[in-house]
Amino acid sequence: MTPDPALPARAAAGYPRPTPAELAAAADRTIPDVLAPGLAVLFVGINPGLWSAATGWHFARPGNRFWPALHRGGFTPRLLHPSEQGELPALGLGITNMAARASARADELSTEELLDGAAILTDKVARHRPRWVAVVGVTAYRIGFRRPKATFGPQPESLAGARLWVLPNPSGLNAHFTPVTLGLAFAELRAVAL
Repeated sequence: MTPDPALPARAAAGYPRPTPAELAAAADRTIPDVLAPGLAVLFVGINPGLWSAATGWHFARPGNRFWPALHRGGFTPRLLHPSEQGELPALGLGITNMAARASARADELSTEELLDGAAILTDKVARHRPRWVAVVGVTAYRIGFRRPKATFGPQPESLAGARLWVLPNPSGLNAHFTPVTLGLAFAELRAVAL
């Protein structure tokens, strides 16, 4: 699967970068979930970054590898730009977050925010009934669900009837995973979820 060669040009031409003032103003904002009933997989980010809050698109910061990993993992037929997140429900996919408020870094979240977020996520899953819930970030999963020894991959417990899977954090700051290994991790989930 090769990236869409027009994506960088399209992003540069049609989607201007938020200004420093817009990014600063985005702190503590929330963005809408991408949800529909009965999805195959609901991806759960840790919380929106400032780029996401400024644009309204999940995983929007340049350098975040969620969209390439989704494509490399076989979930999308082509590399989507974050602005195309509305196409996900037709593919059986959705996005939400463990914590709703935007911050510059995930480590700015408190334990209480992640615990509260896990409870809110449980309610969303009960209402929307996805088959799988994939948390992208093992540390947030460990804290929010009080599972300090959780590892990547399928989890032994379920969440409101959905199967659980933990994926690596696709942030560009997570140097432990390359674009290729992230794609492979996403592909493992796709093999059982779709």
